Amino acid sequence: MAATKKVTKKVEKETKVTTKKVEKPVKEEVDAKVLKQYHVSKREDGRWQVKNVKAEKALKIFRTQAEAIAYAKTVATNQDGSIRVHSKAGKLRKAK
Repeated sequence: MAATKKVTKKVEKETKVTTKKVEKPVKEEVDAKVLKQYHVSKREDGRWQVKNVKAEKALKIFRTQAEAIAYAKTVATNQDGSIRVHSKAGKLRKAK
């Protein structure tokens, strides 16, 4: 009779270990919003670029800041994103 009590205790321990819940991180939602940010900034050669926040290369290059902002607005609207406009010095000027 003592042997059956030990077996019952082992089974209870096993079920306790397997009842853990694992929750998915919320980081995926934040990353999706960040990926839809487009930055308008001045390049070293004096032209203006529109870049995705995580990209190394520019999406498109323009002669004026106004042209770059207009393009960035179009892309951000199509992608349900936002734009960040940098000043000539490189600091954030506007967030739209």
